Amino acid sequence: MSKARAFFEDIAGKTVAICGIGNNNIPVIHQFLQAGAKVLACDRRTEEELGETADSLRQAGAVLRLGERYLDELDVDLILRTPGMKPYLPPFLAAKEKGIRVTSEMELFFELCEAPIYAVTGSDGKTTTTTIVAGLLDAGGVRTFVGGNIGRALLPYVHEITAQDAAVVELSSFQLTNMTQSPNVAVVTNVAPNHLDWHTDMQEYIEAKRNLVAYQQTGDRAVLNLDNPTTADFVKSCNGSVWQFSRKQPVAHGCWLDEQGNIVLSDNGVNTPIMPVSDIRIPGVHNIENYMAAICAVWGRVSVENIHLFAKAFGGVAHRCELVRQRRGVRWYNDSIGSSPSRTIAGLKTFTQKVILIAGGYDKHIPYDPLGPVAADTVKAAVLMGATADAIEAAIRSNSDLPIYRVADMAEAVSKADELARDGDIVFMSPASASFDMYKNFEVRGNHFKELVNALTE
Repeated sequence: MSKARAFFEDIAGKTVAICGIGNNNIPVIHQFLQAGAKVLACDRRTEEELGETADSLRQAGAVLRLGERYLDELDVDLILRTPGMKPYLPPFLAAKEKGIRVTSEMELFFELCEAPIYAVTGSDGKTTTTTIVAGLLDAGGVRTFVGGNIGRALLPYVHEITAQDAAVVELSSFQLTNMTQSPNVAVVTNVAPNHLDWHTDMQEYIEAKRNLVAYQQTGDRAVLNLDNPTTADFVKSCNGSVWQFSRKQPVAHGCWLDEQGNIVLSDNGVNTPIMPVSDIRIPGVHNIENYMAAICAVWGRVSVENIHLFAKAFGGVAHRCELVRQRRGVRWYNDSIGSSPSRTIAGLKTFTQKVILIAGGYDKHIPYDPLGPVAADTVKAAVLMGATADAIEAAIRSNSDLPIYRVADMAEAVSKADELARDGDIVFMSPASASFDMYKNFEVRGNHFKELVNALTE
């Protein structure tokens, strides 16, 4: 009997509290109901705010607990918290003291999945790297299930996944906080300040990322960025084999760039040329790093030929340096994933000319100082909005006197950028900030930007 089948047979008749009725948890609620569990669906939002979701869950058999006291008296057999809820909230600590297990959809998936798990985390590049890892495995003939922070819960698919398949998971620091399981293949793209509005401090954020490799066993693989001091230090926490990647120097075990601009993989003293970086379709040195990380992850299951063919064909992920439109000689790019300064810096370095930058948004309490000198070299004018506009302007002003314009919202930002842009210019929307002051998430922000750009008349 599979681990998943045994678990769900045992859960029948028991009461499970699923805390957080977001898009990822809705199929999980249905999964537990179908297994015969009694489900208490908990959310801070009211029934009016949940709308049809509340009706459909109640009709399916869930008991709803909504509003400010939604975590009170969780007298149940099992609690699944959504990643955005801190694991050390008092109601969860009280439940643990009573002997109630508090876990998450992803932790449970790790426990029950029969297939090798490839997991990717990092401050920047994790969605693109996750997508590349999955694409390369698909190209190598491996049936692949993709989920996690990338937008899909995987637990509802656990019965379908066999030992011959692969699960490819993107994990955020929220999901990794208090995680005590690590994947078979762990990839850490980089670590830079992020989500400091949620984490207690930078060290807690780093330790959450470290959890991806901390519980690996002999035979597992950790893939680490040698060029990032924090991720390079994670080698001390690794119990399995360590693979590294670097744009700046050769590595003994992993991927690096030779003097001719070719990606080379070193394994057990053998150097294998993979491909010239010029054949990677998506632009930017950060994407070279993403490919090197992914190649290290899949090496042994995917051929050099399939890696090369995929890289030449893959056009990238939406909202990541995404070309929206070329109009009157001006190219408009959507980089709404740029929700931190480091992400925007990576995007700015993609281009060989100075751009008109649209930036600003919700404040995650991240320092903006590193953006200043990069903007001085890569930005010809900045259009700023949102709560972080002051901090971004201060960072730029300390390094440059380039023109800066303040606007109230995205519509005004697009209008101002259109006014400033001339034939041959690039407009680059990369906020260096989260979206929550104006939008539900970065996808909604990016889609609104694209709608506004595509609505500009010829």
